[in-house]
Amino acid sequence: MTRTTSPRGQDSRAAGWRRSVPAVLLGLLVIALVIPAGFALGPGFAGPSRPPAKPAAGPWQLPPSALTAVPGAVKPLDDAAPFPNAATLADRLNATLKTDGGGTFTGMVQDAVTGEVLFDRAGDEGRAPASNIKLLTAAAAFRTLGPDRRFTTRVIAGGTPGTVVLTGGGDVLLGAGDSAPDGVLGHAGLATLAKSTVTALRQAGVTGPVTVQLDDSLFTGPSLSPAWSPDDVAAGEVAPLFPLALNGARFAPGSTAGARPQDAAMTAAEAFAARLGEAGITVAPGVVRAKAPMQEAGAKGKGNKDPGEKGAGVASDGSSDGSSEAADAGPRAGAVLAVAESATVGEQVDLLLRTSDNYLAEVMGRMAALASGQPGSGEGAIAAVLKQLQELKIPTDTLHAADLAGLTLENRVTARQLTELVRAMTNGPDTRLRSALAGFPVAGLTGTLGSRYTDATTAAGAGLVRAKTGTLNSVIALSGYVVDADGRLLVFSFIGNGLTPGATGNKEALDRTASTLAACGCR
Repeated sequence: MTRTTSPRGQDSRAAGWRRSVPAVLLGLLVIALVIPAGFALGPGFAGPSRPPAKPAAGPWQLPPSALTAVPGAVKPLDDAAPFPNAATLADRLNATLKTDGGGTFTGMVQDAVTGEVLFDRAGDEGRAPASNIKLLTAAAAFRTLGPDRRFTTRVIAGGTPGTVVLTGGGDVLLGAGDSAPDGVLGHAGLATLAKSTVTALRQAGVTGPVTVQLDDSLFTGPSLSPAWSPDDVAAGEVAPLFPLALNGARFAPGSTAGARPQDAAMTAAEAFAARLGEAGITVAPGVVRAKAPMQEAGAKGKGNKDPGEKGAGVASDGSSDGSSEAADAGPRAGAVLAVAESATVGEQVDLLLRTSDNYLAEVMGRMAALASGQPGSGEGAIAAVLKQLQELKIPTDTLHAADLAGLTLENRVTARQLTELVRAMTNGPDTRLRSALAGFPVAGLTGTLGSRYTDATTAAGAGLVRAKTGTLNSVIALSGYVVDADGRLLVFSFIGNGLTPGATGNKEALDRTASTLAACGCR
């Protein structure tokens, strides 16, 4: 009997064979690959393999054990480093510290560790220090406020329904937009503050219109120092002082010259009202000044409630749908609706010293005064600064401060007082003062020294000299610190008074003198 196979059956077997051939070939290929690999493992192929040992790191992957010695490089700071010879140092400094035209220079150089005076040219003579007086302000701020302190701008429920009071707390670096957590200028933004305020108002059942008021009563006394020239005010060197302002009391962020707002607080309040409208609530036209109602007792942080706390516009059960009596009545007078915190005092002083900001210096003085129990006025600020210098054992009998920005020739400070203060910052027992050091401009790199130390006569100080500058028409000053070529930390102050206005050689004389210190072994 002959077995017949249907075409379908043949196709099935052929298809099965075609499917099986690749499988067989794949299996043979795997065996061919695996067996040599197994033999490569050596005897005992039946067990799993061990991972190869991690190779040792090459020398280029290891951290350095010491600094590479570079011929001619500045040596690391060393308390045992040799002192410059005073006579040799004086010869070299006197050769560079010469005025261009009229006037005279005074100066002093001290060893930062021991206080030994290495150079003294009329160092106890009182002189107009220009912006070098800002170093006094910085020291007082760190000692009274501390480098980590922040200033708070608050929005407080007003005494009448639908009223909010923007209350200044010392932050004059507010931004008009959203807060910039990584910034100093604009760290606290009015747009963010407005959004938080609208949220709190809605939680309390307030839908608008909202009236904005301004409380800038933190500072007292004249907003302009009587020692300031009206021409300087008109030119924008400074402006009337308030405890809140946008952009450091400038019309635009990053602006460093030109006219300033003459009512920086009201400018900020009007910008805040505009941000409220953008955040979605109707705002009544116009902003007026008014004292914020007394804040509620028992609240956090010296009588302040955080937004969202009971008593800060939220019903007692935590609801915020506007159905409760508390919500119907709106937030209670004095309740804190929103807050915005500034950059730290340390960050602000860094900006103050690096850019020599007159407005910020005067505001920082007033905040130091308030922190030490003095009135938040110009006179209170000066009294607070002098008190801190006395506590630092820096004699103030001959010191006269008419302002804290250095805009007047009435100020009198000696080179010795400035070197003693810089020495306290670098080496004194109050470590809070160390925070000032980062703000000193670096020669040829940052701040007001960024465009200096660029020629052959001053190149030795580039990147090494760190000093606060000071300039008026007939005044130039430079006070700071430097590590000399032997690794000795030196502090210095050079002050020129009675100079010929516009004479460019005076700035160069200071830079050459400071560069001489940086390069000096002077033995």
